[in-house]
Amino acid sequence: MLIRLSMFALVGLALYACGSDAALRVGQPAPDFEGTDTHGQVHRLSDYRGKILVLEWTNHECPYVRKHYAVGNMQAQQQEAAAQGVVWLSIVSSAPGKQGHVTPAQADELTRSRNASADAVILDPSGEIGRAYGARTTPHMFIIDATGELVYMGGIDSIASTDPTDIPKATQHVRAALREMAGGKPISDPVTRPYGCSVKY
Repeated sequence: MLIRLSMFALVGLALYACGSDAALRVGQPAPDFEGTDTHGQVHRLSDYRGKILVLEWTNHECPYVRKHYAVGNMQAQQQEAAAQGVVWLSIVSSAPGKQGHVTPAQADELTRSRNASADAVILDPSGEIGRAYGARTTPHMFIIDATGELVYMGGIDSIASTDPTDIPKATQHVRAALREMAGGKPISDPVTRPYGCSVKY
């Protein structure tokens, strides 16, 4: 029975990895993108060649996002990434009129009030960047290495809940991946299941 269950689990992971973001593969070049941040600056993936880049899909009204920001977990990881020389971009793909859609001024106020430390907040109301990456939840996390290769995609951690008390018990996937990269090690879990609210395209 244990063997059978393990086989089903492996099949499920394979189906997930080949699902709606079938064109997206860890170990392959990340999709190029062009997006404008809250200050009107244009960001392209090619701008960050030579840097490790984290993409964080976010929606401030989503309780799963609030879980990580309310207790400072997301901010702490943003600060740790910055200390490692990693660039962190938060991306809002909520369409106008949908939950989580913000103006540049509203996004900047959220950054200030939450003491967030992303290098920039990119507004993607058309959903073009989100769809290119197959972003399906908030949060949904991606790591791109210095060569432009996608090396991680999935959840920020391992416990899919809105309860902040679960954070210390969870495996922090993004933090672990960045630490392994900094140590010159392969990422142990390069694909994990994202959880959260659906991206409001």
